[in-house]
Amino acid sequence: MADVPKDLLQEIERLEKLFTVDATMLKKVTDHFITELDKGLSVEGGSIPMNPTWCMGFPTGDETGTFLALDMGGTNLRVCEIILTDQKSEFDIIQSKYRMPEELKTGDADELWEYIADCLQQFVETHHDGKELDKLPLGFTFSYPATQDYIDHGVLQRWTKGFDIAGVEGKNVVPMFEAAIAKRGVPIKLTALINDTTGTMIASAYTDPKMKIGCIFGTGCNAAYMEDCGSIPKLAHMNLPKDMPMAINCEWGAFDNEHKVLPRTQYDIIVDKDSPRPGQQAFEKMIAGLYLGEIFRLVLVDLHDNKEVHVFEGQNIDKLRKAYTLDSSFLSLVEEDPFENLSETGDLFSNRLSITTTRPELELIRRLAELIGTRAARLSACGVAAIAKKKGYKTCHVGADGSVFNKYPHFKQRGAVALREILDWPAKKSAKEEDPIEILAAEDGSGVGAALIAALTLKRVKEGNMAGILHPENYK
Repeated sequence: MADVPKDLLQEIERLEKLFTVDATMLKKVTDHFITELDKGLSVEGGSIPMNPTWCMGFPTGDETGTFLALDMGGTNLRVCEIILTDQKSEFDIIQSKYRMPEELKTGDADELWEYIADCLQQFVETHHDGKELDKLPLGFTFSYPATQDYIDHGVLQRWTKGFDIAGVEGKNVVPMFEAAIAKRGVPIKLTALINDTTGTMIASAYTDPKMKIGCIFGTGCNAAYMEDCGSIPKLAHMNLPKDMPMAINCEWGAFDNEHKVLPRTQYDIIVDKDSPRPGQQAFEKMIAGLYLGEIFRLVLVDLHDNKEVHVFEGQNIDKLRKAYTLDSSFLSLVEEDPFENLSETGDLFSNRLSITTTRPELELIRRLAELIGTRAARLSACGVAAIAKKKGYKTCHVGADGSVFNKYPHFKQRGAVALREILDWPAKKSAKEEDPIEILAAEDGSGVGAALIAALTLKRVKEGNMAGILHPENYK
């Protein structure tokens, strides 16, 4: 950066101090994280919901049968038919995607469920044309915060991902869904309502017995892991066997809503203040894909408006002033620019924002993207380390999914380095040596995971031990 003027160099140094999270801070965040995970399991509860899922135990790899999986995402509705074969840990999958119309997201609840039922009916008719069918068991991936008293039950806590449909929050979504299915006579039986994070963990464990934790690092962030029922005080009244495993959907985006440890900058505070739900999802707002581009944008606007620093001097930055005009894929492109003169980044600013950049400005932009992306990856490792320390896992695999984990440059490597610092692992003897705890790309959680959880649920029904886990009306 020899050719960067002194004022810009000073700004880069200021931003480095602001966004760098050192090992001491990572450990402090992780220790507080463990406390908050425990608090979420207590009767009093805490910021992290720690929702019991009633998914009891990992698959063995010997599960068989045909199952449907429905994944209601923010953009698409995906329907899968999964055949778990009699070959250990093998499956066949057929799937169709249906675009989720934007108007449904803020429309009428009945219209939403009718649309979903229509898609399921189309899918069944296409793949089972004219055949008499027994009711196909369905695993429904409903990836919105929900309280579950049973595995086939879910009370929506709040809509996320751009949905805002009246009359659904605070209610059990299963009867609404079942009524729409019954109206069309579709031969489907909802067996399990799951969260995509739990599905990620179960699907990954199906093919990898070392898998202990599932994570999503995408538009939002979350994790799931198996807890012993004896370590869940808020379920003590149910007298479940103490050593029985129960998947916990952490909903850890809400970690540190009280702002006790996370190293927030003035830009993070603006992101929170201007969000639809200020004071919520503090952790998510620092590490999830939805927010990384917005943090980056706020810094650049601040640098332009700070008259002592001549960034984009004399230029119209109206496009840059528009909130959420940049997403994490924009930062990815900046970090991936292979040219020494950063010409691709220059083109990006010119084409997308109508801003002409100088070489020193491009150096600052590149460094800023690296700092925000690195901070997100390093903080994300705190949650993984917290679960590992809480459970005493010295070695395990973590299955991770989501656009940031899969597509953001260096996210995996930066997270791995942070995990090493938090857990004080000795230096590797060779490049080929595996880390004791490794975060790996996950299997398809919202498809295969949903089918597996439906299979595990039916297995428990057959064994007669679903009391208190399946809704009483469905328990035979």
